Amino acid sequence: MARQTVVIHSERAIEGIRRAAQATAAVLAQLAAFVRPGLSTLEVDRQAADFIHAAGGESAFRGYHGFPGTICISLNQEIIHGIGRADRIIAPGDLVSMDVGVRLRGYIGDCARTVCAGGPPSGPSATLLRAAEEALFAGIAKACSGNYVNDISAAVESVVKSYGFAVVRDFVGHGCGRELHEPPEVPNFAQHATGARLVPGMVLAIEPMVNTGTHRVEIDRQDHWTVRTADGGWSAHVEHMVLITRDKPEILT
Repeated sequence: MARQTVVIHSERAIEGIRRAAQATAAVLAQLAAFVRPGLSTLEVDRQAADFIHAAGGESAFRGYHGFPGTICISLNQEIIHGIGRADRIIAPGDLVSMDVGVRLRGYIGDCARTVCAGGPPSGPSATLLRAAEEALFAGIAKACSGNYVNDISAAVESVVKSYGFAVVRDFVGHGCGRELHEPPEVPNFAQHATGARLVPGMVLAIEPMVNTGTHRVEIDRQDHWTVRTADGGWSAHVEHMVLITRDKPEILT
């Protein structure tokens, strides 16, 4: 049997995914307001657990392939998959990337945001965050029935390149809904192939990871999870879950 290349969700499943996505977005908004200089990343992770519990869900990340955290929290040159640590203290001006996954009544929500600790970003940090957000929404604008995954990928990369930044290639977006990672993959850079055709009922997690320097990455040799830029440049990570409809895309998160 040929491997399934997309997942088409039923109307009933979409309602469950929508509720999980809304809960996840609410948790992420609460965390963005909570983050401040002087907190450890472990304190943020523990607060995330409280917010998720209050929402009636559970972390979709904890235990996933052995991941030990409630959320992924990554600072500055850390791109994704950072683990909360008591000795990792947030400083003023740090870029704090938070990726939140919530399982609610059998469905998954997944979204991410990067914020500047202690106040509005300025200088290169502000430009990096603006580039990541613009790239995300350029990709979402292409998430229309009849288009292809590569239309999203090319739109994201085009914006990132226009800022002189690089998009991570080793990690990509994905389908999401009943499972945290479902087909198809959604790269953030243009492919030679069109990728899967977008049809109503698909749910995609579109998530640009934008670096100030090289696209190359390194994985922490001690925790085997934290992904950093290979050259020490800073990074921003943003993510929305999007439902493909017969009309314009619906941002679930």
